Amino acid sequence: MHPSDQIRGRRSQLLSGRRIIVGVSGSIAAIEVPRIVRELIRHGAEVRVVMSPEAARLVTPESLRFASGHPPITELSGDVEHVTWIGSGEERADLLLIAPATANTISKIAAGIDDTPVTSFASVALGAHVPILLAPAMHAHMGENPAVQASLRQLRAWGVEVVEPRREENEEKVASPEEVAAAVLHRLGRGPWAGRRVLVIGGASHEPIDDVRSVTNESSGETATALATQAHFRGAEVALWMGSASVPLPSFLPIHRWSSVEDLRALVRENAATLRTAEAVWIPAALADYTVAAQPEKIDSRTHPKLTLALGPAPKILPEIRAKVPPPGLVVGFKLVSRRSPEELKEQAQRLLTEAGLDAVVGNDRAVMGSPTAEVLLLRRDGRSHWIRGPKSDVAGRLLDELGRDLAFRSKLVAATGSSGRKPRSPHRSRTARRSRRATGPSPG
Repeated sequence: MHPSDQIRGRRSQLLSGRRIIVGVSGSIAAIEVPRIVRELIRHGAEVRVVMSPEAARLVTPESLRFASGHPPITELSGDVEHVTWIGSGEERADLLLIAPATANTISKIAAGIDDTPVTSFASVALGAHVPILLAPAMHAHMGENPAVQASLRQLRAWGVEVVEPRREENEEKVASPEEVAAAVLHRLGRGPWAGRRVLVIGGASHEPIDDVRSVTNESSGETATALATQAHFRGAEVALWMGSASVPLPSFLPIHRWSSVEDLRALVRENAATLRTAEAVWIPAALADYTVAAQPEKIDSRTHPKLTLALGPAPKILPEIRAKVPPPGLVVGFKLVSRRSPEELKEQAQRLLTEAGLDAVVGNDRAVMGSPTAEVLLLRRDGRSHWIRGPKSDVAGRLLDELGRDLAFRSKLVAATGSSGRKPRSPHRSRTARRSRRATGPSPG
């Protein structure tokens, strides 16, 4: 077994069965390509590499053979690899990724010039409508060259997508392997979430006591980050509204920050249009149940050796969000309990689901906080429930896969009947109803 096969699918199987061509052009950033190739393989992809002559001066074909498990194409042969791998046939690739994409290569592709194996592959991909992703790398002044900018505009107009570079030290550095892989996953996303508008609201609220102190909850924001990332990987158009968080946030997502429950409430009201068009809203945020009247400046501990806080109820945000998301859009809440039995957890999750009018609630115990794994109860509005266990990223993916099927069913129901999709609430009930109708004959009308 080749070493590349030993890591295949270790992060996910989302690219399983997908063929990706990585085109390498002549930038010093080519030394990052083995890591990019390996990251794609970790998501299950089959990767082949094609190199320009200049790229082969900077990173050896043998290193890319090791990374991918296949000898790279360094020159076209009588096997017409640019046609058989991209144009048609059983070996046709699902996507061409050019990383790094130099100013020279970008401009050649836009001008229809194919004088290297990489530009020949791009030429055929454009004609065959194979998706193309560019991960540029160049000096910042080259990136600002009007000719390069015009070439990028032309390529975008043809449907080519760009993985934005990192701008550091007066350079446009190729995006990280994780960012490139995220772009590939998103572009090839398939299933019920592809193209869906998803909002994830996470993190902890901070209720100010004075200018520097606050009442808060223990939350890292990890669950929200995992949900947003996994939804992006599945092709969704994701926005992340994040309160206080102690985990790195994904650079490839638009992020709005909020602090207190009132801040979030204002964000909800200011973005009513976003909620109206959202097809799913996930709310694993740790929202305060209590708030306090904040002092206008820092309380002096020398003049206040003791401090008594009068806590009042914080406003409830979930019902307000539910009212702004029309069906068939899903609204999913989260219920955290402490040292409760599974039966008590389910009871409290059911209470939240009913009181806020949610479509599903994910319940868990505080024991998972700070842990790399999670054990959660998924409770649907129709009464179905089951436990999901595993690493938090896997749990997030399974939650999306579970409720994605429900969303697809409800969307089809709305398209077919024009109803809200509220009844029936599950495909299981629908199949039962269809069996009943087959037994008794079609209903009138």
